[in-house]
Amino acid sequence: MRILLHTCCGPCASACVPALRDLGHEVSLFYANSNIDTEEEFLLRLESADKLAQNEGIAVFAAPYDHEKWLEEVAKGYEAEPEKGARCARCFRFNLAETAKYASEHGFDAFTSSLTVSPHKISAMVFEAGKEVSEPCAFLEIDFKKKNGFLRSLRRTGELGLYRQNYCGCEFSKLK
Repeated sequence: MRILLHTCCGPCASACVPALRDLGHEVSLFYANSNIDTEEEFLLRLESADKLAQNEGIAVFAAPYDHEKWLEEVAKGYEAEPEKGARCARCFRFNLAETAKYASEHGFDAFTSSLTVSPHKISAMVFEAGKEVSEPCAFLEIDFKKKNGFLRSLRRTGELGLYRQNYCGCEFSKLK
């Protein structure tokens, strides 16, 4: 199957690409992350995804950066929500909807997300968002944390020299 992997960053995707290949899938990356608070940070993470894609010999596609749209459609009214709360669920739906649309328009069989490799993300919340937006294209529920996925991402990030960020991406994830 041709799978489009929503890619939050190169480090997370670094464990997901081999896992998908092990399942027999052909993988391409889709970088959709208008949630990231600055264009500079967005580009650093995209560069890391590009570096991973080059190393893996796969394609990477990127949605345009539009943080203002994300603030209006996702964060407005949810600024005070804690991490792992309603704002995050809305963010997952926003980014996965872009992924589903791209996958459908470009002939992919299904899509999934690298978000589930992170111990800071609730996989069930990602799965719910993926199912909600899967009308144009099938969503694969894969919990990449399993089989030491996060540890594998840490190891591969070091091996490949990928930029590893220290916060989710939105300005609200920096608040304690």
